[in-house]
Amino acid sequence: MLSEKTIEIIKQITPTVAAHADTITCKFYQRMFAGNPEVKAYFNQAHQQSGQQPAALAGAVCAYFANIDNLAALGPEVELIAQKHCSLGVQPEHYPIVGKHLLDAIKDVMGEAATEDILAAVGEAYGLLADICIGREGEIYDHLESQPGGWNGRRTFLLDRKVRESDLVTSFYFKPADGAALPNYLPGQYITVFIDHPKTPTSPRNYSLSDVPGNDYFRISVKRESAAQADTPDGLISTYLHDNLETGDRIDLGPPCGEFTIDPTAPPSRPIVFVAGGIGVTPLLSMAKSLVAANASVPITFIQAAKNSAVHAMGDELRALGNDTDSITTRIIFDEPCSGDVESGKCDDVGLVDKVYLAQHTSALEADYYFCGPKPFMIAVESALTELGVKASRRHCEFFGPKQPVVAP
Repeated sequence: MLSEKTIEIIKQITPTVAAHADTITCKFYQRMFAGNPEVKAYFNQAHQQSGQQPAALAGAVCAYFANIDNLAALGPEVELIAQKHCSLGVQPEHYPIVGKHLLDAIKDVMGEAATEDILAAVGEAYGLLADICIGREGEIYDHLESQPGGWNGRRTFLLDRKVRESDLVTSFYFKPADGAALPNYLPGQYITVFIDHPKTPTSPRNYSLSDVPGNDYFRISVKRESAAQADTPDGLISTYLHDNLETGDRIDLGPPCGEFTIDPTAPPSRPIVFVAGGIGVTPLLSMAKSLVAANASVPITFIQAAKNSAVHAMGDELRALGNDTDSITTRIIFDEPCSGDVESGKCDDVGLVDKVYLAQHTSALEADYYFCGPKPFMIAVESALTELGVKASRRHCEFFGPKQPVVAP
């Protein structure tokens, strides 16, 4: 427990920290990578360069300080962090490194305003949060390693096959190199791909598992991102997977992790609506297929939005899912259809997923919603659900990358 003095000091400095949070976190990463370069291997450098990771950390720091006397409210944030850390192999000994550079960054930015009492309070608050995260991560590590086929850290796999899903998306099927069993996982979870790329060595990437658990393979479906520039890590790993990874190649993967999940063994009590934008279909497809396989008794609606048939991925698989069972209704909507897309039935609708569309095709006030896609898509869906009166507790979403606010700027 934190001392009353620490709680009071944190409350007092929260507005100041919030006003300078982005500067503090950018300074923090600069100091940490310079002082302890060994931890750089745990970070996606594309997210560093885009500013997403510092912004996400700034948001997490502000949320922690704002809830310093109500830590129970941070449960979902702690779970997100703990799952991410376990996917990457973060260990307890890394926390003091973070703490040191965070305090130094605060001193750099706040200057003389960062008194000894303030630094002591921040240090105490950070220590408590570190203990909470370390405890939860220990539980996750124990679960990952103890289950049949489970592991921690890296495990070597072989690429069994590649399947082209669209002009931009390819599915990769991986099997363990040792031929041993695979662990079970919750639909919606991701695995970590470790590739020692010459431009961004050991820069990890998380990719959602896009098929149902229980197979003898892991499948990820990867969108080729925009062409990587010589001086940026963005797109390097997806491009490498598409162009360089071939059947039979070896690759290291981290175990299934993530908190954006559905448990198919716990029957849902309300209708389920999945709303996917672009490559956001991957975790949602795993969820939908798993619920159908478990004979879920509630109605399921799956809306998939894409630009057009050229970039539409997993459409045939989704259609087949809808055709094979009466419990799921699928709708595909294109916003810029190619010539012939509508006439050939490659989409059901033309337009955007908005309030009117969701009200027309879903049971808005009764269902639980799971949505995933690019940030503008996520903002649009979140806004539409808010306008329709869907409770926040029934809205579940996943960002590919550091957590971001699902609100218009």
